[in-house]
Amino acid sequence: MNVIRFADLVAQGRVAGQRVFIRADLNVPQDDSGRITEDTRIRASIPAIRMALDAGAAVMVTSHLGRPKEGEFKPEDSLAPVAQRLGELLGREVPLVANWVDGVDVQPGQVVLLENCRVNKGEKKNDEALARKMAALCDIFVHDAFGTAHRAEASTYGIAQFAKVACAGPLLAAEIDAITKAIAQPKRPLVAIVAGSKVSTKLTILQSLANNVDGLVVGGGIANTFMLAEGLPIGKSLAEPDLVGEAKAVIAAMKARGAEVPIPVDVVVAKAFKADAPATVKAAADVAADDMILDIGPKTAQMLADKLKAAGTIVWNGPVGVFEFDAFAKGTETVARAIADSDAFSIAGGGDTLAAIAKYGIEKDIGYITTGGGAFLEVLEGKTLPAFEILARRAAG
Repeated sequence: MNVIRFADLVAQGRVAGQRVFIRADLNVPQDDSGRITEDTRIRASIPAIRMALDAGAAVMVTSHLGRPKEGEFKPEDSLAPVAQRLGELLGREVPLVANWVDGVDVQPGQVVLLENCRVNKGEKKNDEALARKMAALCDIFVHDAFGTAHRAEASTYGIAQFAKVACAGPLLAAEIDAITKAIAQPKRPLVAIVAGSKVSTKLTILQSLANNVDGLVVGGGIANTFMLAEGLPIGKSLAEPDLVGEAKAVIAAMKARGAEVPIPVDVVVAKAFKADAPATVKAAADVAADDMILDIGPKTAQMLADKLKAAGTIVWNGPVGVFEFDAFAKGTETVARAIADSDAFSIAGGGDTLAAIAKYGIEKDIGYITTGGGAFLEVLEGKTLPAFEILARRAAG
């Protein structure tokens, strides 16, 4: 995908003295007193800001935070805690500017944080007048918020339409490169792991991947629906019987291409959904009417591990069992460690997936960990993200 990259503009000496507007993703979790509880997204935004400052730009940064009502600013919507944390990470004060749409006073070598962009009326509907005002604030617009790349809003899309120059920041550029490597031009075999509680939430992703991947590993409640489709008993496990036809169609589409959906040969069951429920390994055909499947069994886990170790590219979205309960975590751990040990290029995303990666300490062994949950899922669905589309259009002139 051809987009203008901010790093290239810096290298070409085109940034010094320019007004640079960075759309970052600083939407971090906070406790009841407003303290930031996890700052990964803020730390991830630092390279773009430093790059702009080091190049001698006048730097403006904005983000959304939470779900404020447009036109109604409340103290809990404020980016003030983010400004403080940014200041600590940058080693300088970062002033917070409210009511900034009609003008911002910032000099080369300075950085300001513009208050929560979602408070501006017309932000979510990508209002053209608002987007044009934002574009007028800057000489260069830098999109560096992959977590919002699937939304066409004034601060993500409209501003990119009307700014003099619109480019991808280092974080967004890295996402584009990883997605291209994993999905657009993958080294084969390409194996995708798609897990979750419901087929319905991931059906379009499964259908899209069925046309592209060499192996499609399904996990969690999704796997139970696929087991039903293969005529296997699942007891009282979470499943969607009304989507068995769709599951069969995915299996058939894969088979027609000489690809496969590996169905569990053994599972770990319990009588109740509890951390301390006794766990029993059973053959997939032997699940009793009062059993709940909460993990894949050791034979299935080893079968999947072998496929992952032989893969050229791995796309991972979702744990294959209830990994939060240790008795039902072995399947996810085996899969996670197989991905870590594989020579394949791997890309992983989604909240539960990131939690599993952290639990097993394999961050350094994953090729790329994506920062955008919803955006990553839309890429897997085969959709073109609005941010990618507008940046590519602007690059083409």
